[in-house]
Order: sequence, then structure tokens, then C-alpha cells
Amino acid sequence: MLTITSAELNTAIAMLLWPLTRILGLLSVAPLFGNVSVPARVKLGLGIMLALIIAPTVPATPALDPASLTGLLIMAQQLVIGMAMGFAMRVVFAAVELAGEISGLTMGLGFASFFDPQTRARSSAVSQFLALLSLMTYLASNLHLVLLTTLTESFTTLPITAAPLNGQALREIAFWGGRIFSAGVQLSLPIVAALLITNLALGILTRAAPQLNLFGIGFPITLGIGFVMLTIALPYMATPLAHLFQEGIVEINRMTKATLPLAAVSSTP
Repeated sequence: MLTITSAELNTAIAMLLWPLTRILGLLSVAPLFGNVSVPARVKLGLGIMLALIIAPTVPATPALDPASLTGLLIMAQQLVIGMAMGFAMRVVFAAVELAGEISGLTMGLGFASFFDPQTRARSSAVSQFLALLSLMTYLASNLHLVLLTTLTESFTTLPITAAPLNGQALREIAFWGGRIFSAGVQLSLPIVAALLITNLALGILTRAAPQLNLFGIGFPITLGIGFVMLTIALPYMATPLAHLFQEGIVEINRMTKATLPLAAVSSTP
């Protein structure tokens, strides 16, 4: 007769529940998987399927009751780790959207905005276009699979433990969040520079010929120059996007190393 003790049952549940929590944390935030248009049942089903595949390869988990206080703290810890990993990749898309916002405002397309279901806020047309372009690059490069591979490897580099985690990861997240502004400005710089030169030329033209209606000719010219520069820059956009996505994967690995438990950090030479 097969008998299972309560300790063995708790261990079996924890072996599936704690990896599932980290996986669902990443799927709820990461690009593509965390999109609000993806039904919650699909995310949950994908998370359970991944957990069933990954759980047998996860290093030994603490022999604790998942419903105990320590077990709930471990679950919350895994949720934060998964969400932080997904946020690291989401920063890249936020930088691209910021580049679109800056370009759209400089072109004069600030009024052309749509409702963005991802952020539940208004977003410019140029920002939406660049976000879709970055998503296509993300899928064409199979980076969604690379992200899942990095998640699987994180269970080895950052095993599930009851020890308190190192707070160095919070600093890594804060520094990486600042990449939104630097990368957004860099991506939009060609369009902004061209429009700056255009506005300077229009200012000189208006000064030389005051009878010209600046508001009548300025908007079509800046709008046309903006679209021309956007068309010229699009073929070269894949390279910086690939570098940003690679930086996101590297940041996830750096973040998992910075989140190592304090005991593991102190024992490292």
C-alpha cells in the first residue's frame, strides 16, 4: 500500500508551487506574455505547463509547508523575482515608446494619440508604430524564447531558498530603469536633430520674409520632414533594438546574481 506523509505532500506541492509563482510573475509583466489582450487563462495555462516542465530540474527546495508563514514569504519572494525579470525586458519597450513620444511631439503629431491597452493611457501614433516594430523584432529574433531560457537558468543561478535576499537587486532595477530615458533619447535623436534644423531654417526664413505665414507652412514641412526621417531611420532601427534587447537579457542575468541570498554572498570569495 502506497502511503504519503504530510511532509512529502508539502514538499511535492512546494516543488511545483514556488517555481510556478516565479514563472507567473514573469509572464504577468514580460512583453508579449504580459499583454492585457492575452487572456488570463492562457497565461495561467502556459505558466502551469512551464512549471511542470521546469519543476523536475529545479534544485532542492526547502522542506517547508507552503501554507506556513515562511512558505508564504518564499512565494512572495519568487513573485518579486519573476516580476523583476519581466520588468527588465519591459524597460526596452518603454524606451522605444518614449522615443516615439519624443518624435511625435517634435513632428507636431502630439494630437494624434490612441488608447494603449498595455499602459491603459494615451499614446501617440508614432509611439504605437515603433512599439509594434520593436515587438516584431522581438519575435523575429526569438527573444521571447531566450527570455524563457533565462528564466529556466535562473532557478540554478538563483535557487529557491528561505534565506533573505540581497537588496543589491533593487539598485540594479533603479539603474536599469534610467535606461528608458537614455535609450529613448538616443533612438529619437536623428528625427529630433533633423526637425531642429528644419525649425531653425523656418525661423531664418520667417525673419527674412516676415510676410510668410509660419503657422501655415511650418506644420506641413515639419510633418513631412519627420516622416521622411522616420522612413530613412527605419532600416537602421533593427541594430540598436537588438542591442537593447541583448542588454535586457544581460541585465536579467546581472539582476539574478545581485539577488543572491545574503548567506551565499557572504560565503563567495
